[in-house]
This record gives sequence, structure tokens and C-alpha cells, in this order.
Amino acid sequence: MSVVLLILGLILFVGLVVIHEFGHFLAARRNGVDVEEFGIGFPPRAWAKKTKGGFDFSINWLPLGGFVKMKGESDSAKEPGSLGAASTWSKSKIMLAGVLMNLLVAFGLLTILAWVGMPQLIDNQFTVKSDTKIAKNDVLVGYVEPKSPASKAGLMQRDKIVSLGAGSKHEAVKSASELPGDTERFAGKEVTIQYQRNGKDHTTTAQLRTKADVDASKKTDNPKGYLGVSPTELTLKRSTWSAPIVGAGLIGQFTAATFQGLGTTISAVFQGDGHKAAEQVSGPVGIVVLLKDGSLLGYQFMLMIIAIISLTLAIMNVLPIPALDGGRLFMVLLSRLFGKQLSEQMEERIVGASFLFLMFLIVLITIVDVKRFF
Repeated sequence: MSVVLLILGLILFVGLVVIHEFGHFLAARRNGVDVEEFGIGFPPRAWAKKTKGGFDFSINWLPLGGFVKMKGESDSAKEPGSLGAASTWSKSKIMLAGVLMNLLVAFGLLTILAWVGMPQLIDNQFTVKSDTKIAKNDVLVGYVEPKSPASKAGLMQRDKIVSLGAGSKHEAVKSASELPGDTERFAGKEVTIQYQRNGKDHTTTAQLRTKADVDASKKTDNPKGYLGVSPTELTLKRSTWSAPIVGAGLIGQFTAATFQGLGTTISAVFQGDGHKAAEQVSGPVGIVVLLKDGSLLGYQFMLMIIAIISLTLAIMNVLPIPALDGGRLFMVLLSRLFGKQLSEQMEERIVGASFLFLMFLIVLITIVDVKRFF
């Protein structure tokens, strides 16, 4: 099941870029700009067909998203039907249409998740308390200490701990905060642990550390627990009538968190710490790892990751970086403000330099991701 979810997640991720480009496509057609090609994936071309609408629809070999090629994309183009000849208002709508599509996808997914079960990823995650119920609250193994009782018992990361006990006394594990107390009550004893892995029930035994051993470890730089795991919780919260409100509220909350993270990244860049800056974000490798981890936790986490990526695409594309939508629009507005239009050559140089800088960042982030995850 997790493999199916991973493949689905990768398809949805590529689909986010295609949907973004489809927004540009629709806006261009509605504002009188001729579309020459709409492509899924990036060249080299694998297949293409001329449509009744007069544009080429193509399937390309590099499955990394999609693109829209419009007539006369430079701001200085003047031919009828070109993007350059469109009004400033039309250009603004065309350039921001992809952002709007990604925002709508994020809102739709978050609204659906609020209704079927929203994963809680951060503290104080936005919700309408009067219309929110906890649909699921599992205690998972977040980390297994090497050579610990848990490690010797065969527990692994993401195992769901159902209960533990000794003899006739068996207790359900209800929350991550209660697990230390649950294990302390059986200090030094052999306990039976019931857990689930990949939806299947399992039972194992573990010889817990004694209270003396745990107390002694607290005086060192490496304190230990009775079982030797760091628990985490998988919590799903469900709403009814307030689902759209939760979706909108989360967009606002995650947007604020994204800009806060960007601020930290930019600060690290100006301090000359490129490695720290790269650690604040994830590239293609990090996204695949996130999708893989999300697939192991169920479809809700997978959809949550896709929704956040869609929102992030929207946010990044409004930034005034020339190679992105927001940067292209920013250059157009600046030229109108100062009454001096950029030549096609100068526009290409600015966009090209910006694109090379983005590629450098992607390579740097990918290197950091590989070191971080592998």
C-alpha cells in the first residue's frame, strides 16, 4: 500500500506543476494571447499533436512538470496575439494564474483533509475547536536507541505501540507523553509489548532498564529511558461545517511559517553560511523522501504533504525573482513605473542569470539533502 501511495504522491507532485502551467494556459487564452505549445514534462519531445485550438500538445521525456509556450513572451514583443502586446492588467492575470491554481489546489486538499481527518503537524495547528474531534491518536516509535531494550525487542521506527504490561497487568498506551510513566511502572521487569507494523498486529517482550540505571544515566550526557524509544503521536482531527474555514486558516498559518523560514534562510545567506541556508529548505531529493515517509503513514499524510507543496509553489512564484512568475511581473511593473521598457536581450540576460542562480541553489540543496537523508 505504501508503494502505491508513494507512486501516487510522485504523480500528484508532478501534477501540481502541470496544474500551475494550466493556469497560465487558461489565462493566456482568455486574454487574447496565442499559446504555441502546452507540454507535459520537459524536452526532448516524445510525442506531439496539433490541436483544434491551434497549439501543440506535447508529451516530453523528462517527467518534471510541464510548460506553456506563448507567442512573444518578452515584454518588448509587439505582434498581435503576443504576451508582450497584452495590457499590463492582462499580463498580471496571466503571470499570477499559476499561483492562483496552486492556492486553489492547496485550499481544496486542506478542506477535504479537515473533513476526513487532518494530520496535526505543528503545535497550535489552526482548527475550529467547537467543531473538531480527534478521529485518531496513535503512539508511534519515533526513534529507537541502539542496544536498548526496544532495539533488542525488535521495535522499529513508525511501529504503533498499542499496549504494554507484565503478568495480568496490561495497559493501553494512549499518548506519547504517558509512555515514560507507563514504562516506569514496570521498571526492571520483563514486559509484553503489543504493537502494529504495516497494519499487522505483533507481540514482543522487552527487559526494561531498572530505575537505578535510568537515574544514573540522567547524571551523564546520555540520559536513557526504561524502554529506549522516543515516542511521537499520529493525530488526525476531523471537522464538519468548519472544514473550509480550517483549510483557509491553515493556508494563512503555513504561509506565515514559510515566510519565517525564508527569512531565516536569507539571513544565513547574508551571514555567509550557505550550508545552513540550504538546510532550511528541501530540493527534489528531500521532496521524494518526504513523500516516501508520508506514504508510510497513510493517505492523509500524503495529501497533507502535497497540499503544503502546492502552497509552497504558490508562495515561491510570487517572490520577485526574475526567473519566476512574480519576478517577471515585477520587471513589467517596474518598466511601467519608470517608463522605460527592457529590451528583449536585456530581459533574457536578467532572467537567464536568475535561472542559473536558482539552478545553483537547487544543486546545493540537493547535495545537502543527500547528506541529510543518506
